[in-house]
Amino acid sequence: MTDVKAWDTYSRSKEPRREANAAGERTWFNWTQFPDHGPGAEVLTVAPGTAVLDLGCGKGGNLAHVATLGARAVGVDVSPAQLQAARERWGDLEGIEFHQRAALDFLTDTGERFDAVFSVFGAVWFTEPSTLLPAVRDRLKPGGVLAFSQRPPVEGCYGAQASYINRPQDEDPLVVKRWDYEPEVWVDMLHAHGFVRAEARVIDAPEGSNRTGTLLVRCQNPTG
Repeated sequence: MTDVKAWDTYSRSKEPRREANAAGERTWFNWTQFPDHGPGAEVLTVAPGTAVLDLGCGKGGNLAHVATLGARAVGVDVSPAQLQAARERWGDLEGIEFHQRAALDFLTDTGERFDAVFSVFGAVWFTEPSTLLPAVRDRLKPGGVLAFSQRPPVEGCYGAQASYINRPQDEDPLVVKRWDYEPEVWVDMLHAHGFVRAEARVIDAPEGSNRTGTLLVRCQNPTG
C-alpha cells in the first residue's frame, strides 16, 4: 500500500502531457525527461498487430502513441490516480488497455506474450532486477525487445537506492526503492539473465540544460 500512496502522490504533482508536441502531433514517444528530445518508438520496432506492454505506464502518453501505430497497447501501473488520468485522456483509443497491478504481479499472472516490453522512468527502475528480468523474459516472444529509460546513477551510488516523493504541507516525503547501475553493469546483468544484443547508453541533456541526461537500455529475447 505504501507504493500506491507514493505514486498517487506523485501523480498529483506531475503536470499532464502537452496537448501536442513541437511537431504538432497529438501523440508521440519520449524516452527522456525533456520535451521533443531523443529517439522515439523506433527503439521498440512497433508494427501493426504487435503486442506491446508498458510497465509503469503512468498517465499513458507513451502507450497512447504505441496504440496509434496499430499495436495492442497494454499498460500496467500500481497507481489508481495515474490510471484514472490515463483512461480519461486516452481510453477511447483503439487497442489500448490499462491494468492496476504491480509490474511483477502482472507479469507473473498474465498468460500473454509480448513483442516488446518497455518502461520510461517506470517499473523497471523501481523493481529489483534479479526478480523482474526473468519475469520479463518469460513474457517476451522470441526476438522480443525490452527497452527502458531512467536517470543515470549518481557516481558511487549503485544498487538499491532511496527515491523520495515530496508531499505538501511540510509532511515527510514518501520513500520508494529504485535500482541504479552504470550502463556496462546493465549490459552484463541483462546478458546474465539470458537476453542478447544488450546495449546501454546515456543520452545527453539538451544543450544549455544543467540537468542530468537519460540512461537508455535495450536488449532482446533470443530467437530460439
